[in-house]
Amino acid sequence: MTKPRLLITLGDVAGIGPEIVARAWPELVKQSDPTVIGEPSWVERGVKLAGSKARVAPVSHPSDSMPSAERIPCILATKQDLTRVVPGNVCAEAGRAAYDFLCDAIDRTMAKQADAIVTAPLHKEGLRAAGLHYPGHTEILAERTHTKQFAMVLWGDGIAVAHVTLHMALRDVFRHLNSDAVLEKIELLEGLLPRLLGRKPRIGVAALNPHASDGGLFGDEEAIIIAPAVEAAKAKGIVASGPWPADTLFVRAHKGEFDGIVVMYHDEGHIAMKLRCGPRCVNISAGLPIVRTSVAHGTAYDIAGKGMADEGSLIAAAMVAAKLAGSGL
Repeated sequence: MTKPRLLITLGDVAGIGPEIVARAWPELVKQSDPTVIGEPSWVERGVKLAGSKARVAPVSHPSDSMPSAERIPCILATKQDLTRVVPGNVCAEAGRAAYDFLCDAIDRTMAKQADAIVTAPLHKEGLRAAGLHYPGHTEILAERTHTKQFAMVLWGDGIAVAHVTLHMALRDVFRHLNSDAVLEKIELLEGLLPRLLGRKPRIGVAALNPHASDGGLFGDEEAIIIAPAVEAAKAKGIVASGPWPADTLFVRAHKGEFDGIVVMYHDEGHIAMKLRCGPRCVNISAGLPIVRTSVAHGTAYDIAGKGMADEGSLIAAAMVAAKLAGSGL
């Protein structure tokens, strides 16, 4: 069988991206035909940190790559001068380069030069320093692929979590919640999960307030916003239920009652999933016309350049990307 062609973006080079790419490389080539989209000299730095003997080979096109455990093909995808970047420090050039790497990978995948994208982490402050006002990868991907309905999904150990709101202040969550937005995320999970599970999923929808508001004692968002969205999903044939208190919902999912969970805000999903899965957790962009997965951690500036990074999430992300690429959109 032909291995899926994966583009691995290097992310913010001031973080751990170069190191985890180098550490993960022997596993990546076992399951896919990968090419790094980044800057070759920084991939070489990652190779040295990882204690690898692999050789970095600059190429101009994924078809020229011929990857192996000893050969890491890399496409130079930025005009930024990265020689002054210091690991662990916010840098405008590194922020802009991370954006360039991602855009190049998106364009190549949209042009069918690759089957999927796997991203190393970028830094939101780095983007901002470069004058790029995006909250993260997900929003850049949606804009560049002209996607209006999308979701950030965390996947790990058989459970997927979609977020109705994502990168915003908690005080802004309330005005961004509505029944249509909740229903959209339920439908995106319904579309994604059969490709991972091979069957129709069971979806639980989390409440916003403690105890799902206890009949209105702690708010009315459950009755006014979330419950109508669940009923609309059920009317479309989706196996969905809720709103359930988030603390009990994740326990029930852990016991096997649910395959997918829709949460109302970022930390409602992230904390539970990262405690559950740790380095096995994978970020999936649902709703895009291309396959994109990512590590489920940040740039880890505190350990960048120290040779301490864990490549587990990148390997898991590549495995999921390969599976989704083989399942069809």
